[in-house]
Amino acid sequence: MSAPAANRPSNASATEREYRPLEPSRSFILQESARRHQWQGVGLLSIKAFFGGRAQYDVGRGHYAVDDQTYLLLNDRQPYRIALDSARPVESFCVFFARGLAEEVQRSVTTPSERLLDSPAAADEPALRFFDGNYRHDDLLSPALLRLRSAYGRRQGEANWLTEQLHGLVERLLQAHQHARRDAERLSAVRSATRDELYRRLLRARDYAAASFAEPVTLADLSRVACLSPNHLLRTFRQAFGMTPHQYLTERRLDEARRLLTRTEMTVTEVCLEAGFESLGSFSSLFRRRFGVPPSVFRREKGDFEEAAAIAVWNDAA
Repeated sequence: MSAPAANRPSNASATEREYRPLEPSRSFILQESARRHQWQGVGLLSIKAFFGGRAQYDVGRGHYAVDDQTYLLLNDRQPYRIALDSARPVESFCVFFARGLAEEVQRSVTTPSERLLDSPAAADEPALRFFDGNYRHDDLLSPALLRLRSAYGRRQGEANWLTEQLHGLVERLLQAHQHARRDAERLSAVRSATRDELYRRLLRARDYAAASFAEPVTLADLSRVACLSPNHLLRTFRQAFGMTPHQYLTERRLDEARRLLTRTEMTVTEVCLEAGFESLGSFSSLFRRRFGVPPSVFRREKGDFEEAAAIAVWNDAA
C-alpha cells in the first residue's frame, strides 16, 4: 500500500513533476521530505499532514495552509493544487484511501450484526461526502494519524498491519465527521442539505482566514470566498463557530504569535508584524488578555507556556 516511485513527491532538489493517474482501488501513503514541490490534479479521499513547514493548497475557491498544527481533509474526486516552497525540508505524511473504503467501514459500524451476517459483502453504497477543510490536530483522529506516521517507515511492508491501521483511521474519521455534522446542525437553515452546504462554505471562509492571517483580510474577502453576503456570513459564522470572523482571525494571529515567541528568537515587534498585527500596543494588550502575560514576559519564560493539550497529543503518538 505504499506509493510506487512514480507517485512520490519530488525530492528536495526537484522542481514540478506530475503524478501518474491514481489507482482508485488502492490505498497508499506518501511520506517524503522536500523543500519544493508543486502538483495539481484530482485525488482520492485523503488526509494530508505536514511537519517542519507549511504547504499551500488551492481547492476550488478555498485556500488552505497546512502545517504542524493541522491536517487537511479532502474528498474523493476533489481537484486541487499544492505548492511547497521552504528553506528547509518539510515532511509530508498524506494518507489516500481506496475508493469505497470509507463506505465499507461505515456500513460495518452502522449496520446490525444480523444483516452483516446475511450480507457480508457490501452492495453499492452511496458515496460519502465529508466536510473538506483544514482541521486542528485533536485527541480523536490525530493520535492514530501520528502513531501511523511514527511506525510507517519500519512497518510499511506489513500489509495486514497497514490494512488494520487504515481501517481504524477511517473509523476515527467517521467519528470526526459526526462531530462536524453536529456543528452544522447549529445553523438555522430548515433543510439538512442546505445546512451542510452552508457549513461547507463557512469552513471555506474560516480556513481562508486561517491561511491568510498575516494579510489584511476583510469581511468582504471572506464573503467572496464563501459566496455569501457579508451579513449572512457574519450571522452564520457566529452560529457555527461561536465567534465572529474578526474574533476568529484575531485568535489565529494570537496563536501564531505565541508559536513564534516559543519557537523563534524574533523580537516582539517582529512577531507582532509577522502575525498580522499592525499596532504593537494593540497586539500587546490582546496578547496579555488572551494568555495572561504580555509578550515580553512570555518571551522570557516561554518554556513554561507550552500548551498541555498539544503536548498530550504528540506524546500519545510516540
